[in-house]
Amino acid sequence: MNRISKEELLETLFHDDYEHLKGKRLRMTRLRVPGREVCLAHIITPSDPCIYQNLGLHIGTHAGEDHTGDAIGMVRLTPWEAVVAAADIAVKAGDVQISFMDRFCGSLIITGGLSQVQTAVTEVVRFFGEELHFKTCAIHKS
Repeated sequence: MNRISKEELLETLFHDDYEHLKGKRLRMTRLRVPGREVCLAHIITPSDPCIYQNLGLHIGTHAGEDHTGDAIGMVRLTPWEAVVAAADIAVKAGDVQISFMDRFCGSLIITGGLSQVQTAVTEVVRFFGEELHFKTCAIHKS
C-alpha cells in the first residue's frame, strides 16, 4: 500500500467539495468501528518472571500466585464484548485460568500449561471463525 499525501487524502474524501474547502481550516476525527474479528491470537512460553509481573499477572485476584513457567495465550477481539464468550470457550476447552479480561477493549489473557493454552486459543479462534463467521487471524507462537 502506497502512502498518500494529506492533500490527496482530502481530495479523495471530499472530491466534490474539495475546491470549495481548499484553504479552509478542517478538523479531521479518526473513528474506529469495531468489526467482527479475532485480530490477535498469540501464545508465548516465557520463563522470566518479569514478563508475568509486567503483565500484572501477580496482582489483584492473582495476588501471590507464581505463574512462572505457565504459557500465556493472548486474544484480541472486536466487538469488545465478544471477549466474554471467548473467555467462556477458553476455560471449557482447556485447563486454563483467566488471567486478564477486558470487555471494554476486547483483550483476553489466559495462562496454563502449554498444550492446554494452545487447545484453548485454537478453540476460541475456531469457534469465532466457523460458528460466528468472524474474520480470524492465524495463531502465532513464540
